[in-house]
Formats: sequence, structure tokens, C-alpha cells
Amino acid sequence: MTAIQQLISIRPVAQEDFEKWSEYWDKYQEFYAVNLSEETTRATWARFFDAAEPVHCAVATDGQRLFGFVNFVFHRSTWGRNDFCYLEDLYVSPSVRGQKIGKKLIEYVQRQASERQCERLYWHTQETNHTAQRLYDWIAERPGVIEYRMALDTEH
Repeated sequence: MTAIQQLISIRPVAQEDFEKWSEYWDKYQEFYAVNLSEETTRATWARFFDAAEPVHCAVATDGQRLFGFVNFVFHRSTWGRNDFCYLEDLYVSPSVRGQKIGKKLIEYVQRQASERQCERLYWHTQETNHTAQRLYDWIAERPGVIEYRMALDTEH
């Protein structure tokens, strides 16, 4: 275990984390070639601190610096009696990639989902994200699902 791995802990995001989370959020969007509006970013951030919302965030930290984040959502499913947990976003700073911080973030979500008695934890990634797939193939199963999307008009 490297020194950085020993120092890293995972905790729920705090209000004072916004600046660094936002920087990583922007880099995450850049990687996926999307540009979410500032309104969406602010709404997402606010949801993390609203107890009525099923949207959560945790960060990897050494107590002073943030090294990554994971955003996850609890939701109902027609495929189970209990909720499912969707790991929606995962980002680790390039300066510490390969040091199992992504794995620690996923394990944190796994514990949260287990505590809520979720029936499934799942996530998606791009077909071209081979680096992340090495981690995901190591810790989870690939079910062979293909995702389709349809944009909806939200302006009506």
C-alpha cells in the first residue's frame, strides 16, 4: 500500500468542498465531452445537502486535499423490492490514479447501498474508457447491457 493510499479516507462531501469538487466536476464533463449548465451544477450540488433528495456525494481526501469524488443515487426499481443504487459519476485526479482511490470510492458507495439494503449497485462507462474498465472488470461483473438515450423537451 502506498503512502497516499494509507492517508486517503472517504467521507460525505461538505459545503466547503465546492470549489475543488466543481473543478473536478468540470474535468469529468470534459472527459465525457459534455457541458452541463451552471444551473444544473448548482442544482446537483444543492441536492447533496437536501435530506429529501436521494442524490449523494462522497470525496476522497487526505484530510486537507481532495483527490476525487463519487456521486450516487438511490432509486426504486421494478426489478426488486428494495431500492437500487446507481453510481452516476466517479472522478479521481490524474495525479493519484492507479492507487486504488477509485476502488475506495466505489467501496464507500457499496457500503452505503448495503446499509440501505439496496438490491443492486450499478454504473455505466464509455466503451472507450478502457482505464476505468480495468478497475470495473476487477471488482464487478459486466452484464452486457447496451444503453440507449432519448433527449426530452423540458421546456414545455
